[in-house]
Amino acid sequence: MGKSKSKTIAVLALPGVQLLDVCGPLDVFAEANRQAERHVYTLTVISTDRKAGPIRSSSGISILADYTMRDEIEPIDTLLVAGCPDLPERIVGDKTLASLYEWLRATVPSVRRFGSVCSGALILAQAGLLDKKRVTTHWAVAERLQTKHPKVNVEPDAIHIRDGKVRTAAGVTAGLDLALALVEEDLGRDIAMAVANQLVMYFKRPGGQLQFSRKGEAKPAGRSALQEVQRYIAANPAEDHSVARLAARLDLSERHFARLFHNEVGVTPAAWVEQVRIDVARRLLENNATPKQVATQCGFADVDTLRRAFVRQVGVTPASYQKNYR
Repeated sequence: MGKSKSKTIAVLALPGVQLLDVCGPLDVFAEANRQAERHVYTLTVISTDRKAGPIRSSSGISILADYTMRDEIEPIDTLLVAGCPDLPERIVGDKTLASLYEWLRATVPSVRRFGSVCSGALILAQAGLLDKKRVTTHWAVAERLQTKHPKVNVEPDAIHIRDGKVRTAAGVTAGLDLALALVEEDLGRDIAMAVANQLVMYFKRPGGQLQFSRKGEAKPAGRSALQEVQRYIAANPAEDHSVARLAARLDLSERHFARLFHNEVGVTPAAWVEQVRIDVARRLLENNATPKQVATQCGFADVDTLRRAFVRQVGVTPASYQKNYR
C-alpha cells in the first residue's frame, strides 16, 4: 500500500495536553504498521495554536506538531481529540476555544470517524458533536460532561465506546485500548492481537474504569447528627447497621430516620452502608487481604454477598480487582 492510500490518523493536541493521550494511541498505530508490514497509517499531530511551535504538555515535555488548525491538511481518516488535566476548568468561558469548535464542526463531516481520549470528550461536546451519542470519558469528569451536556449519553464505566462515527475512550491509558480497537476494525483480530502482544497490553481489558475510580467513596453529609452516625459506620463497618439500630442512635423512629437520611444524604441508609463497606473492602484487597477476611471485616454475611455487592459497586469481582494491585 502506498503512502497516498494510507489512513491518516490525526491527534488534536491543546497546550497542556496529557502526553500519553497523544503518544499512547500513536504508538499503537505505529506498531500496527510494523505488524502489517506495510504503511497502513500516516500519523500526525495537529496544534490549536496559530503559530507553529512546540506544544507544552502537562508533564513539561514538548511535542512538535505536524500541522496547525489553519494549515491545509491532507484528508483525515480518523481524528482524535486528546485530553488535558485542567481542561474542565479551561473550557468555562474560554472564548479562545471558539475557533477550535468552529474548526471541528467544519472538519468532522469529512472524516471517516472521530472521537476523543480522556477529557477530550468535553471539547467535542462543547462543539455540539456528541449530541444523542453514547460516549465515555475519564470517570472524574463523566458527571460534569453529562450535567453540562444532557443530550449526550455518557457511560462512565466504559473503557471505550463506538457509536456510529464516534469513538471515545476513558482516562489516559484507555486511549491505547481505543487505538487497538480501531486497529482491529481496520486490520482484523490477528494484527490487533499481535500489536497487543508486542506492546504488552491487554487485548480486551477486564472490567470497566470505575474499578479505578475514587469519586464514589462515601463521605459524611447532612446535619451534624447524621454525619456523626455516618462516621460511626465508617469506623465500624463490620457492625450491624440496620435502619433500626441507626435510628436508635439518634432516638428517632425508623421511618423518620430513613426519610431524613435520604433527604439530606441523597441515598438510603442501606446504600450508604454498602458503599462504606465497599470502600473499606477495596483498601483491604489492595493490601492482599483474602476475600474471606474482607467479608468478615466489612460486615458482609459471606464471600458471595461481598462478591455481589462488589460487582454492583465496582464492576468487577474482588478477585479481578485484587489482581490490579499485585
